[in-house]
Amino acid sequence: MSLNSPVKDVDVSAVVAEAEAAVARLTQVKSGIGKVIFGQEGVVERSLITILAGGHGLLVGVPGLAKTRLVEALGAVLGLDARRIQFTPDLMPSDILGSEVLDQSPDGTRSFRFLHGPVFAQLLMADEINRASPRTQSALLQSMQEYHVTVAGARHDLPRPFHVLATQNPLEQEGTYPLPEAQLDRFLMQIDVPYPDLAAERRIVLETTGDSDTQATAVLSADELMGLQRLVRRMPIGQSVVEAILELVRSTRPGETGKADDISRHVAWGAGPRASQALTLTVRARALYDGRLAPSIDDVVALAEPVLQHRMALTFAARADGVTVRDIIGRAKKRVG
Repeated sequence: MSLNSPVKDVDVSAVVAEAEAAVARLTQVKSGIGKVIFGQEGVVERSLITILAGGHGLLVGVPGLAKTRLVEALGAVLGLDARRIQFTPDLMPSDILGSEVLDQSPDGTRSFRFLHGPVFAQLLMADEINRASPRTQSALLQSMQEYHVTVAGARHDLPRPFHVLATQNPLEQEGTYPLPEAQLDRFLMQIDVPYPDLAAERRIVLETTGDSDTQATAVLSADELMGLQRLVRRMPIGQSVVEAILELVRSTRPGETGKADDISRHVAWGAGPRASQALTLTVRARALYDGRLAPSIDDVVALAEPVLQHRMALTFAARADGVTVRDIIGRAKKRVG
């Protein structure tokens, strides 16, 4: 589902009726995930918002924080065909996309047959994505943006819906390849995964070290999920929210205001129009997730950091002064919040 779909006139009364039914289903989804994922409500919320908005997410956190378990739970609860790829330096594009093999029939006729790779899934976990070579990462990039792959000149469409949840370790950088800016921009949100609090970690210790293991069960189907994604795109959004999104995103670009303010002099390059599109979709999805019928400026402020932080770069002087991307986004949020 591309971020570039045009906005059309909608029947508000129909959207309200659908939204009220969708809220009940999403409550069941939250409950289903909560049975296996403890104390990461913010991460779960942003992951579900990413999927409801029809995009891909980059999960950033140290090992052992249940990122893999989260993706497995999302696949099970949402009724999606989920697969996992462990990215390594020797991973080849064909290991992701698939390859053609030569078949010979009983009468001696030979023909090529395409063997689908693991990318042909509805929910793909790209584990430690930055460990793969740029060549392999570029193979995944086409899938994320165009929802099809090209092998030997032939196009192969991916299942629908199709979502990538990639993980990245922020600490260990030896043997990794930084993700190119073009690929980072394809991720709807960067979702930081923190350590659990004391109560959540106590529950993890008690409930995951016994002789039984709770498993997530299906709540939605793929078709129902796509219905929710279409609903998100039809939800009304106020002009004040649109203006807040534009002001926030444009304020992150150097020279946009025509003067050297405290933001532009620290930014080497800022967020592009895809960030505005991403915020427009995610604030709608957050409103639906919270049981509201329309997004507010509070949603823009809440989602500014996960949507913008991987779409900006600071100048050398800013980094030398200890300024971070989060500092810049915090200043930008004050202009709209």
